[in-house]
Amino acid sequence: MNYRSPKITVDGILIQDEKILLIERKNSPFQHYWALPGGFVEYGETTEEAVVREFFEETCVQTQIQRLFGVFSEPTRDPRGHTISVVYILKYKSGEVCGGDDAAAAAFFPLNDLPKLAFDHDVIVKNFKEDKSCFAQNVKR
Repeated sequence: MNYRSPKITVDGILIQDEKILLIERKNSPFQHYWALPGGFVEYGETTEEAVVREFFEETCVQTQIQRLFGVFSEPTRDPRGHTISVVYILKYKSGEVCGGDDAAAAAFFPLNDLPKLAFDHDVIVKNFKEDKSCFAQNVKR
């Protein structure tokens, strides 16, 4: 029997000086919209490995995981099909911000003045800002 299953993706939240690092999507869907850096988990890869890899590929920034933020699984969140995103809060290690891989650009934006975001990333950022424990801990860095 063949079962349909959702695909697993990861997204990373990196905050510096009350700004969040976003990428401009180079490809469809949501081409030219801004998004949290992330992507699909490859077969044989953990979500932890995937978020560090995807974040680097799209932003040129090396990170380490600070903590798991949440799992977002609304079946309609991605027009390509049912995806589940595991979202991590990341800590900067090294690198200069640049758009790479699937990103046309990468830039920091003030948390209170964001461009239109792709997928459900506005919900993810809203939840992050409302989570007083992680917001206060990460904004001051």
